[in-house]
Amino acid sequence: MGEESKSTSDIDVGTQNITVLGTPEQESLPPSWFTPKRLLVIFCVINLLNYVDRGAIASNGVNGSQKVCNKNGVCTAGSGIQGDFNLTNFEDGVLSSAFMVGLLVASPIFASLAKRVNPFRLVGVGLSVWTVAALCCGLSFNFLSISICRMLVGVGEASFISLAAPFIDDNAPVSQKNAWLGMFYMCIPSGVAFGYVYGGVVGTHIGWRAAFFGEAILMTPFAVLGFVMKPLHMKGFSHADSKKALKTTETTGSEDEVVSNSKDGSSCSIWSNLTTFGRDMKELLKEKVFVVNVLGYVAYNFVIGAYSYWGPKAGYSIYNMTNADMKFGGITILCGILGTLAGGFILDYMTSTLSNAFKLLSVATFCGAICCFGAFCFKNVWGFYVLFAIGELLVFATQGPVNFVCLHSVKPSLRPLSMAMSTVAIHIFGDVPSSPLVGKMQDHLHNWRTTTLILTSVLFLAAVIWFIGIFLHSVDRFDEESDEQPTPIVDKPTPLLEEKTKEPVGSVA
Repeated sequence: MGEESKSTSDIDVGTQNITVLGTPEQESLPPSWFTPKRLLVIFCVINLLNYVDRGAIASNGVNGSQKVCNKNGVCTAGSGIQGDFNLTNFEDGVLSSAFMVGLLVASPIFASLAKRVNPFRLVGVGLSVWTVAALCCGLSFNFLSISICRMLVGVGEASFISLAAPFIDDNAPVSQKNAWLGMFYMCIPSGVAFGYVYGGVVGTHIGWRAAFFGEAILMTPFAVLGFVMKPLHMKGFSHADSKKALKTTETTGSEDEVVSNSKDGSSCSIWSNLTTFGRDMKELLKEKVFVVNVLGYVAYNFVIGAYSYWGPKAGYSIYNMTNADMKFGGITILCGILGTLAGGFILDYMTSTLSNAFKLLSVATFCGAICCFGAFCFKNVWGFYVLFAIGELLVFATQGPVNFVCLHSVKPSLRPLSMAMSTVAIHIFGDVPSSPLVGKMQDHLHNWRTTTLILTSVLFLAAVIWFIGIFLHSVDRFDEESDEQPTPIVDKPTPLLEEKTKEPVGSVA
């Protein structure tokens, strides 16, 4: 921690050292309770709630079932969203993907705004939109209304998905970056699994609308937190959060700021933002390591997205599982937590390099694909449980490494955009089409075993793509200087690890 304190306490600008912290006023302030570990915990809980929502809408208690009629014309009423709104499997699949539309549109916007607005405040805005949208889902009255509400849920989630991982990467100890990312992404499988259980219990006993009301209540405190807490600084960015900062930034001659303050600043600023976005996208797409990583992630997410939505229904149909929500949820919670954590710790143990990350991605995905494919071949349900659990354990080990590559294959100022475009790609080409396509395939085949085997085979493609990444020339760019980072401002928000540094300039703990 001593070397870290030294490197983060002083910022060298030319021949002058500027001390970011350590003024008499700052030294007199009590230590902040908002430590890096607490930041991680808060972000993990928010991420968990995001994915609880996805699991809940896929659960049999919330999603429900279609109306069924026998040969004599006697019909049994449907249940949940599907029954109340009389949805086909295809429409049901579209509903699962509707929130992705908002996510895909809003993610690049939030990533671009991070250059002008403090990212921590953007997270607060996004979570507020998410909370209101979840509440409106419970008040929806037909397929169109709930689809629109699900799109708004995606808009709210976009800010958090794009910006949370860079914050964690900035503040995690150097030797534990992948472990911290693993803890954060562990909330994806465990959140979906908790969502199965939560949706099953609440939807069955109180009603599917109550499940969405509960989500909104749980997210409200975190939405408020994003506005009331002191904003944090993100590596690669310096935001004009005060008049003094704004004045200093303008003196650097930044083209974007000069244009935005001109007489026709509004229209020029929009054009400047679009130009900057286009330039950043061009630079991002030139990074072969990033592109190959995302291509593998797309194939991977195509399978995982369909698993998360159709898993309980497939298990109920193939193996006549009672309480399929609970069983799939239990397996996913256990294997998702262990697998995701293991992936992060293993990569830290191997030494966190981009090449090692690709090795772990390809091997874990290939072995996991074999186990999951074999599981759906079993006719015995216990054989399915064992192989599928091992498969999920291996498949979820990819969560930390794949996001490590996204964050470290690009320069710091491009990290929010890299996370945003990774999210856009894996959804628009991955789980957005996979859920309705699998539903359409099942409507045609009427055989869940065949459908799941075809779906699982796509994991082999992901393993092959990530295997190619091992042989690419790769450079970790985390410590690369950003050409967009202006002269440091003394009173700007700083990373949490800098706030914890109280030693005098040049001291080593």
